[in-house]
Amino acid sequence: MKKIIHFSKTFLACAIASVVLIGAGLVGYILKGGFNLGVDFQAGLIQEVQFAPPALRLTYNGAGNASISFDRNTLYIVISGSGVEGKTYPFPYAEYAAVGSIATALSGVNGISVVTAAPSDVQTSLFVQSASGNPHLGAEPFVVHYLPLNAAPISIEQVRGSLSSLGEVSVQVLGRPEERRFMIRMEDSEMEGGAPAEAIITALETGPDLNAGIDGVAVTSSNYVGSRFSKALSHQAAILMALTLLLILAYASIRFKPQYAIGAVLAIAHDALVMVAFVTWTRMEFNTTTIAAILTILGYSINDTIVIFDRVRESQRLYPEDAFVDVLDRSITETLGRTIITTLTTMLAVLSLYIFTTGSMKDFALALLIGMVSGVYSTIFIACGFVNFWDIAAKKNGRKRQAKSAVAAATA
Repeated sequence: MKKIIHFSKTFLACAIASVVLIGAGLVGYILKGGFNLGVDFQAGLIQEVQFAPPALRLTYNGAGNASISFDRNTLYIVISGSGVEGKTYPFPYAEYAAVGSIATALSGVNGISVVTAAPSDVQTSLFVQSASGNPHLGAEPFVVHYLPLNAAPISIEQVRGSLSSLGEVSVQVLGRPEERRFMIRMEDSEMEGGAPAEAIITALETGPDLNAGIDGVAVTSSNYVGSRFSKALSHQAAILMALTLLLILAYASIRFKPQYAIGAVLAIAHDALVMVAFVTWTRMEFNTTTIAAILTILGYSINDTIVIFDRVRESQRLYPEDAFVDVLDRSITETLGRTIITTLTTMLAVLSLYIFTTGSMKDFALALLIGMVSGVYSTIFIACGFVNFWDIAAKKNGRKRQAKSAVAAATA
């Protein structure tokens, strides 16, 4: 017979440890002023930038309107407007492989003027698509950027140092270091006066540690989240979490006894609060990705809890004479191998995400790793521990009622 591990002996100690851990998380939440909210939950400007020097500067002084667009393999010039025959001029990078050749070809379009800012042998495949500037060409030059081969990486400390004069600005690395891409967030409270998008680019281009130079920064995306949208998103996230707990409570109540349902909900609430403590103390950005990680952890935890509760119910039928605490220990022991194997194989996949990704995906993987450990712990020591305490309390109340009945009968 397989040796039974007496997990029940540590139920009380683990419950106290969990209370201390969750309390530390709440204290950290208060001391640190809440979460490090992402732009999803906080009104403000968010820009994705890439340090890429200029390759071409294009202007247009012909009839009608001219606009420029990119895809991965081609640059397009579109001429349109009243009194002008609409026409699209494609410039495939495979055909115009170097800056010099594509600059000559662009100059052949009537009204287009090109100033070359990069060496003529720079490959056009290195062009960076920018969201900055007006895609409609005119007297103001439109800058086409490129990412040099073997470009020296730029550290996040250099970027933060250049933006320090703008107040509280959040910076996050995107992609590989050699891509020199960053996400910059400025809160509403820091955006008083001026044009914050232009101020960020100016600070980066003139930063003494960066040496980016004029037009040396490409804005690959720029978004503004209003206060009304961020509040609505926060409200919806809270409702989503509450509904998740209620639905799990209803499901577990139908499938098991009420004490099992309450134990399951306490376990997943424990996992959510542990994640709150982790996110608060590590100052990980709290955004929609974090919400997705927490919901994933809750689903993983409740699955493990249901498996153990099913085994408890089955063991009660097989060993009706055993004490309930022995049934719990037996059930947890019998499912322990399955729990360890499932958790470790899942963690291997998540660990790969953590090692080989960056940015929000890396944070997502880290949250899952912490949550999986918490989920296994809460299933064994919180959910099962609560059911055991419920059983002890029920038996104690039953004995009290029996004693009262006996006293009443003797008195009568």
